[in-house]
Amino acid sequence: MQGLSTIDATGEAEPRRLEVLSGAPRRRTHSDEEKGRLVAQTLRPGVCAADVARRNGLHPQQIYTWRRQARRGELALREEDAPMFVPAMAVEAFAAEPAVAAAADEIVVEFQDGVRLRIGAGVPAERAAALMALKALA
Repeated sequence: MQGLSTIDATGEAEPRRLEVLSGAPRRRTHSDEEKGRLVAQTLRPGVCAADVARRNGLHPQQIYTWRRQARRGELALREEDAPMFVPAMAVEAFAAEPAVAAAADEIVVEFQDGVRLRIGAGVPAERAAALMALKALA
């Protein structure tokens, strides 16, 4: 078969260069369990999300995205990793009028940063817990 030559896709008779890449692909995928485990690490007091990302070879934005997904309920955390409620303490107010007037059938939770969360009597306990967890993640 003399005189015949092969032509590659570029139209040239000889291929220029062929590289074979080995090793882990650049885009990695993470299981929901791994994402939940990493998000749970960032919820511990005094832990910086960027440090958790760096230790695990991730970009910090990935951790923040996963935290946002957890707040929306798109990423489930294991029960033992979910944020826990802190004990409530009743404190007598010294003001003449209460700062928050609540109806008899609702609970008002006022956080130290001034955010108030009103939970009506018709709100299921699971939803109230999710709202409190959302505030804890913020």
